[in-house]
Amino acid sequence: METVGPESGGETGGVIGDTITPIRTGAYVVDGRGVIVAVNAVAERLLGRPAAGLVGADAHDLLHRTAHGETLPTSQCRMRPAFLAGRPAQDDGEWFEKGDGTLLPVAWSITPYDAGTDDTCVLVLFHPREAPAEAPGAPASREGALDELERLALLAETTTQLTSTLSVDEAMRRLVSLVLPRLADWAVIDLISERDEVWRTKVVHVEKGVPVPRPDLEGPMARVPAESQMPLSRALRGVSSTITGPETYDRSPDSGIAVEQRRLFGATGMHSAAIAPIRGLREVLGALTLGRSERADAFTPDDLTLLEDITRRTGLALDNARLYQRQRKVAETMQRYLLPQLPRVPGLEMTSRYVPAPDASHVGGDWYDAFPLGEGDTALVIGDVSGHDLDAAAGMAQLRNVLRSYAWSSRDEPPGRVVERVDRAVLRITDVSMATLVLAVLGTDEDGRWNLRWTNAGHPPPLLVTREGVAGYLTEGGGMLLGTSTDRPRADGSTVLPPGATLVLYTDGLIEAPSHTIDDGLERLRRHAAALAHRPAGEFTDELLHRARPADNDDDVALLVVRVGARPVHVGPRPAGG
Repeated sequence: METVGPESGGETGGVIGDTITPIRTGAYVVDGRGVIVAVNAVAERLLGRPAAGLVGADAHDLLHRTAHGETLPTSQCRMRPAFLAGRPAQDDGEWFEKGDGTLLPVAWSITPYDAGTDDTCVLVLFHPREAPAEAPGAPASREGALDELERLALLAETTTQLTSTLSVDEAMRRLVSLVLPRLADWAVIDLISERDEVWRTKVVHVEKGVPVPRPDLEGPMARVPAESQMPLSRALRGVSSTITGPETYDRSPDSGIAVEQRRLFGATGMHSAAIAPIRGLREVLGALTLGRSERADAFTPDDLTLLEDITRRTGLALDNARLYQRQRKVAETMQRYLLPQLPRVPGLEMTSRYVPAPDASHVGGDWYDAFPLGEGDTALVIGDVSGHDLDAAAGMAQLRNVLRSYAWSSRDEPPGRVVERVDRAVLRITDVSMATLVLAVLGTDEDGRWNLRWTNAGHPPPLLVTREGVAGYLTEGGGMLLGTSTDRPRADGSTVLPPGATLVLYTDGLIEAPSHTIDDGLERLRRHAAALAHRPAGEFTDELLHRARPADNDDDVALLVVRVGARPVHVGPRPAGG
């Protein structure tokens, strides 16, 4: 078969062997890749496309569409299995897209075709088909209805999309995008809270193919009435699914929900609606309403069956998301109790922040602590227990308690000696296998100056920023992390803090990221801290966290900031060992 363009005229389709064969239907030939290599004049006319726009194009991508005009996935193409197998086939339920963007319902047949080359070709014959006859009283067209394969594909996509998120809001957004505009012009989601309160969560309308929210129709609803026979009330009680219309709510409403439904139909212009309950494993979670205002056809029982399949999958996804949110709330509450309230110390401003890991259980091993030791000294601690789960949080709480006990009972000794004792105890009386920390003691010397003494057990070094913006790391007093079973003396560092200086204790989540080295992160933190030195302590902490934390950070962050001010001269001798 030769390529035939507009100049060929007539109904001649091409040459098969040595015979010119008139073909009074659309015809084209595709090669083994599915690319069109020849067409006839009838195909050009039926498709409204010139030969130049057809030859060389992938036939499936160019022509095959769903009943809604969407690109047809190859997995749903009825022609493809026969094409790949090289066998004849025919069907009368496809749509081709014409050159002007409209759809042409077609019946087709395919057969292997000898093109005189080494490549395997297929001849496709097609002609327009009439729309299926409607039952008496039914709408004039049901082209918008999904066939069985499309329904299965939609249900599979619904399962994939809704089960891949643990956010209720995101699940509802995805649900709307799945049903609009495939099934309806409107989507309405009503959810029941754990306190049995109904909230109209989403009302979305398709305008020119784009989903547009209608927040004016969203908001709180009345409680579900126990006896109401209205469709939405029955769905919210889990009684049944229903196809309904505005006439149902024309009569006197029997509940507050019925009042809102009458308002909804009036505002949206929906002439047909399908309503189905969203059921969880143990309770009804809400209801999904699909409405049609622009489409002429009403919903059918087949549509309602599909909607129930969708809401069953929605219920499972919502159950999972709500369970996750409850667990997250428990974890966040636990974290708040684990992290201490900062003490009020004259002459000091202390602020702290904790940011959980994005994909963890919202608790982890990062922690901070601050507590008075007597004689005007204050203990400052930053630490990190390995792990990002409840076990890490429990280990962190154990380590914090052990450290507090030893710091208080050994307050006359330097920080290094205290951490030596904690290290010996951690493997014997806690569940912590490995941890890092900095223990610092802040007080005043005999001249009334702020003096900081610290020891570092494998943790990122503290950062000191002067009021003038000179920033540097305190690298003295370094040693091995906790849990290595190395019984070595630990070193201490000490320095005088000038008035107005800011001490920054932090965990590695503030400086580490896959995209750069630790040295890069330390330099980034130092520069931002220097630039923010003039800000108030609270603002300094928030901005430093925002600016220095890497965008691709996947770790939790604990941050303790202490700013020193003027303070009276200390009277009396310092304790021994200080």
